[in-house]
Amino acid sequence: MTTAAERAGYTPLEARVRARGGLTTRGLGLVAAVLMLAAVTVLSIVVGTRPVPLGTVWDAFFARGVDSADVRIILDLRVPRTVLGLAAGIALGLAGALMQALTRNPLADPGLLGVNAGASAAVVTAIGLLGITGSAGYIWFALAGAAVASVLVYAIGSVGRGGATPVRLALAGTAVTAALIAYVYAVTLTDPLLLQRYNQWSVGSLLGRGTEEVVMALPFVAVGVLIAIVLARPLNALALGDDAARALGAHAGRTRVAGAVAITLLAGAATAAVGPIAFVGLTVPHVARAIAGTDQRWVLAYCAVLGAVLVLFADVLGRVLARPSEVQAGIVMAFVGVPVFIAVVRRRRIAGL
Repeated sequence: MTTAAERAGYTPLEARVRARGGLTTRGLGLVAAVLMLAAVTVLSIVVGTRPVPLGTVWDAFFARGVDSADVRIILDLRVPRTVLGLAAGIALGLAGALMQALTRNPLADPGLLGVNAGASAAVVTAIGLLGITGSAGYIWFALAGAAVASVLVYAIGSVGRGGATPVRLALAGTAVTAALIAYVYAVTLTDPLLLQRYNQWSVGSLLGRGTEEVVMALPFVAVGVLIAIVLARPLNALALGDDAARALGAHAGRTRVAGAVAITLLAGAATAAVGPIAFVGLTVPHVARAIAGTDQRWVLAYCAVLGAVLVLFADVLGRVLARPSEVQAGIVMAFVGVPVFIAVVRRRRIAGL
């Protein structure tokens, strides 16, 4: 089987040299991204509205019998918040990569399948009709709403000849999202208290989230990550077209269904736990493809790491900008994501999928 380099006119030896060079570059880039993630993770534990000495951070993890207010802040507040930020970033980055690969749309994000809108509608229903106010309580509603919206989008997009094509899925997602957002506005605008509670969740933030949200979100994120890993090769085959994918042993319909399930689990769990954080699923896949090319095995790996870096960086920056208060990660992400997205979409290298 010829490689892309051989098809471009290179001899087999030249193709192997170029492949090794690309592999080395992508590998080194991924190592650098992991080191960056480690640095941001440490900052997320150390930096906050209340300064904590590095020695106290060390004692909190490695010294026995040490208990103080600073240690409690680290172990009870910052560590769960950091773990949740890691999980949300990984989930949103992977969900965006899957969404763009499945729809063949470089401007797609998890919201295109109605995930965010479904979660929002379910949260509004839980708060307004059932009186549930804590994020740990309505996380299940948000996840269920995301799942129902995704199934509805896929069902609508599958009607007629040709099945659930990328264009049909995108159109169905847009229609379902518009309907659900209209429902959210109709319910919240009639109840000021409900609108206030919904706004606190919808801004997208790690503030106030703790161990309970981590425990609830992690299983869904873990399953979504596993599905994404399994889908890497079929997605590469699907990029060549449905006929070529079948010839290579990949089932197009099954791949799209599994991808929709993974997107629902990843984006649904992240959105339910921390609220909708924009631009992560939209921007990170572009950066990943600019570094790693279009091989989904590398793209997904980069998206998982870079998504976590971006969410944690936005959260840490929000703690620093408005001390002793905080700016929510969703707001910071909007300011960070817009210029980054404008910069990356201008590159011809990432225009294709």
